[in-house]
Amino acid sequence: MARDRHTQDEYTRPVRRVLIGVLVVVLLAVFVVWRIDNPRVERLRSAAIDKILPSFEWALVPATRVTRMVEDFQSYTRIYEQNQELRRELQQMKSWQEAAIQLGQENARLLDLNKVRLNAQLTFVTGVVLTDNGSPFRRSVLLNVGARDGIRDGWATMDGLGLVGRISGVGDQTSRVILLTDSNSRVPVRIQPSGQNALLIGDNTLAPPVDIADNLEDVRPGDRVVTSGDGKVFPADILVGQIAQGPNGRLRVKLAADYGRLEFLRVLRNPEAPAISSSGGLVSPDEIPLSEALTEPVEDAEASDG
Repeated sequence: MARDRHTQDEYTRPVRRVLIGVLVVVLLAVFVVWRIDNPRVERLRSAAIDKILPSFEWALVPATRVTRMVEDFQSYTRIYEQNQELRRELQQMKSWQEAAIQLGQENARLLDLNKVRLNAQLTFVTGVVLTDNGSPFRRSVLLNVGARDGIRDGWATMDGLGLVGRISGVGDQTSRVILLTDSNSRVPVRIQPSGQNALLIGDNTLAPPVDIADNLEDVRPGDRVVTSGDGKVFPADILVGQIAQGPNGRLRVKLAADYGRLEFLRVLRNPEAPAISSSGGLVSPDEIPLSEALTEPVEDAEASDG
């Protein structure tokens, strides 16, 4: 076996040397031919390329695919980096958008409080909402305006968007506002466009129910609710909210005022409103004294008997 291996080595080494020599000569010849600047040699090179390259397309396919994979991977990397950058910019834009919305809402409220007038007869006093440490009402706030500013019991208060409540208790420098959501609140309203009269009843929720005495079929969710002016406590046509249907099917009012951000309130001066001297007058002011209402029928009866 050792002789056979030695014999094989004796034959393979010369053959290997010959092949290497031939390969070197061929490569040198190709190099020399490729470097010769001659029209005939150029035509020869072109013909060789046309003949050889098509047969090597199968060998170029893996290299081409690898190159494309590398390019795709680089493009995916760039896309991922751009996506991350866009996400960061989007997060910043969301924070800026939230800040812009808050500033826009605050600006709109301030503009409404300072410039908007419901009609030519109504003026208003703007007050800042103070911290409420406790009151006989479950839903009320304090304002930094009072008797020195001419505030009177029963006057309506707004936040610039809709009715918030009414004054119920006036001090020298502060006043208390009972909100529409308080269980003691009763406000006569009118539903548009049907014109139905109703009573808004506070129940300590942000969507108080409304009692309608007339036809319920004429009222639809989304109808506009404004003050009716009955009883002369509130001026007429002040926006209250919109009709909405509760889970139990009862009609409620989605209030227009933003009760989550009561920072400024304006108190509407109503010179036509009668002076309120009792808590019952907050619901229905006494236009005719009770003694006169009771004595007039008696006098009429005596006259008829005579």
